[in-house]
Amino acid sequence: MKRNSGKWTKRVAIACAALLLASPCAEIAAPQTAEAGGDLFGALIGGGIEYIQLKKEIDYIDGTEKGRNEYFAAMKKQYGVNDDWALNQKLTRIMTNLSAAIASVDPSINKKPYQYFINKDKSFNAFCSLGHDMSVNTGMFTLVDSDDEIAVVLGHEMGHGQKGHPAKGAKRSLGPAVLASATGNMLGNIAASLWNNQGITKPMEWEADNLSFDYITHSDYNPGATAAIWQRVIDKYGDQNIWNSDHPSNTARRDNYEKKLYAYSGNHVHAKDGTVTVNGKTFCKPAATSSMSAKERSYFVQGNLAAAYKNGQNKSDATVSGSTVMLGDQPILTCTANDESAETLANRLNQIK
Repeated sequence: MKRNSGKWTKRVAIACAALLLASPCAEIAAPQTAEAGGDLFGALIGGGIEYIQLKKEIDYIDGTEKGRNEYFAAMKKQYGVNDDWALNQKLTRIMTNLSAAIASVDPSINKKPYQYFINKDKSFNAFCSLGHDMSVNTGMFTLVDSDDEIAVVLGHEMGHGQKGHPAKGAKRSLGPAVLASATGNMLGNIAASLWNNQGITKPMEWEADNLSFDYITHSDYNPGATAAIWQRVIDKYGDQNIWNSDHPSNTARRDNYEKKLYAYSGNHVHAKDGTVTVNGKTFCKPAATSSMSAKERSYFVQGNLAAAYKNGQNKSDATVSGSTVMLGDQPILTCTANDESAETLANRLNQIK
């Protein structure tokens, strides 16, 4: 039988494309340039060769000490380094505390500790790339002063790292790109994609958020900071997504954390629209301060109360120490001139807790 070789070649090429795109192992890193000028079948074969080479490269970066050190140096060169002593001391303190908290629930972190630096970007962001290599934008410290809130953001990024999301994201975003650009130079595109964590999905974002809550509750940070940081972002940017559509909305992230705080308190403490309730009754409406909105502050109060219930401090009487309301050994709220008095709040808490 006479075979139409042109149609047959095209069908084989399409089949090869389908197999490569469907591959569950399409983890990609920096490729060599494929030869230009071939037909579709040749391009696909070139893409397949690049695919194998790139998988080796990503495994080298993500899985070896030498590879991640080389990649870390490349990240510093790409983004620049902020050597501000105070900011670096703050970052080291937070990363040290978070690493210890993560180790208590996921000891695998000890096998590949995080490397991190502050870059010069003035926008609010941080990211974890391959090899547990992390970078925090200078703009993070401009928007956020609280260690507790910064820890939430970094805990989220470390959640990505603990679950291997950067490599999975590279696979997701770069697999089709190998085929699309098999006849061109993809090095720049792939490097940018890996550094910027393209391919991270919304389920990955939710998983990292939930892991951050787990990490924070195994640390000395206020768990209410998980919701408070997103209220701060809402106060600054509104509900607009300042990254991309693969990220949940700012409000959805805040509300997810508020629900977690409620559950963490044993279903005793809520915060909504700036009002903190205990057992369904109003406890307080914290006033805004010069650095924090009333709503943001309410989540810190909720976090303190949730921790008190979680640790059994609610069995003790609410008392006053200076201007601070205490529940057992747990500080709940330090009152400002615009708040109700600490005595009033302590008496109310004793009546409703």
